[in-house]
Amino acid sequence: MPELPEVETIRRQLAPALDGRTIVDAAILDHRWTRPDPPEPTEEQLRGARIVSVGRVGKYLVWELSDDRHLLMHLRMTGTLLFDPDTEPIHTRVRFDLDDGHRLVYVDPRRFGTGHLVYGAPARDAYLAARLGVEPLTPEFTTHYLRRAAHGRTAPVKAFLLDQRRIAGVGNIYADEALFRAGIHPLRPAGRLTGPQLDRLRDAVEDALQAGIDAKGASIDDFRHVDGARGSFQDLFLIHLRAGEPCVNCGATVRKIVVGGRGTYVCERCQPRPRPRQSLRG
Repeated sequence: MPELPEVETIRRQLAPALDGRTIVDAAILDHRWTRPDPPEPTEEQLRGARIVSVGRVGKYLVWELSDDRHLLMHLRMTGTLLFDPDTEPIHTRVRFDLDDGHRLVYVDPRRFGTGHLVYGAPARDAYLAARLGVEPLTPEFTTHYLRRAAHGRTAPVKAFLLDQRRIAGVGNIYADEALFRAGIHPLRPAGRLTGPQLDRLRDAVEDALQAGIDAKGASIDDFRHVDGARGSFQDLFLIHLRAGEPCVNCGATVRKIVVGGRGTYVCERCQPRPRPRQSLRG
């Protein structure tokens, strides 16, 4: 699934090509893309709309359009945006034709991605606020925020990092990479993190995400740049997908476990497994 670095990479590549352009035609080929809304009104509103800017919040691409309209796109698991592909890919779900003759297509084999058109900045902000917490790489992402968000939570810290309502943009890859950098076991309850651990975790989340951005994302399965090229962060993984290999820090064997239903990679020498709390008697 594209995470914050992958979506930011796409945004940076799309913005120079889309900012200021007009959508002369939009064809939504899969009704699931706009559900529960029907696709026809969205198509109608997109035709003739000028793209003011392409932004990003968490894993959402946010197109600011003329007349205070906003297209909120989420690529989900297998969504890809391709600019001027030589041939139309088999799983194309949406086509955007631009006034300069270029075409952008949205491709999604599993059909989980979404596109919602909202009207007015308050509606845009409300939509995103209902789904997303604080985003890393912003001034609001502080140790104090993490402490408040984790307080009293018994869920594993890996699940805490994946909860978009608390931390926007972190997915499976970058959670593993951040926890390894911070020396924290993925199964440690979020509410039991110490002050120093929270400090390390905040820095590690941002370090992992920035490394992903610098490498233009990770291409494991479906993620591609808008020209079809692959990202390179998968070549720089410290822990993710390295089960059975020696830890890059200590040489111990990396293990794969399951946390919250997600495959998770850990070095249990560098990231000591939390001790179970003993029940009190008396």
